[in-house]
Amino acid sequence: MEIKELGHLVLYVRNLERSAAFYRDVLGWPQVFPDPADPAGLLGFPAAGFSSGRTHHELLLIEVGEDAAELPRGRRVGLYHFGLKVGDSDDELRAALERISQAGVRIAGASDHTVTHSLYIYDPDGNEIELYVDMPGVDWRNNPALIAAPIRPLRL
Repeated sequence: MEIKELGHLVLYVRNLERSAAFYRDVLGWPQVFPDPADPAGLLGFPAAGFSSGRTHHELLLIEVGEDAAELPRGRRVGLYHFGLKVGDSDDELRAALERISQAGVRIAGASDHTVTHSLYIYDPDGNEIELYVDMPGVDWRNNPALIAAPIRPLRL
């Protein structure tokens, strides 16, 4: 067996409408199902799928209710964050920063990883998301050590 690519992520969310609005309206991720005007859904339970067009869906949100347990903080087993590429230049990352700032999104930090420049944010349920741009001219394929370069503060 060989993994060809990461197919999709599935997140449990407290409130589907709130989370779908975040991913669709704030982050600009196209919602592919259900039609936001028809939230009854295709799956028979409250869920929403999103795709950038690379595959049928890259993110699936499943509503579990407002009484769901909080995500534990600190070192733990499980998802730390997932990355979403928002472009190939700092200008695109600055535009993303302006959009999320205007929307009141909680920002966890910003890092220069040499191969990427990254903003870290939280979704409405506390899932951490990395919004990043690949840095032009960084040849990590021929120099894989660049992937593990020391992390520096990002200055946009």
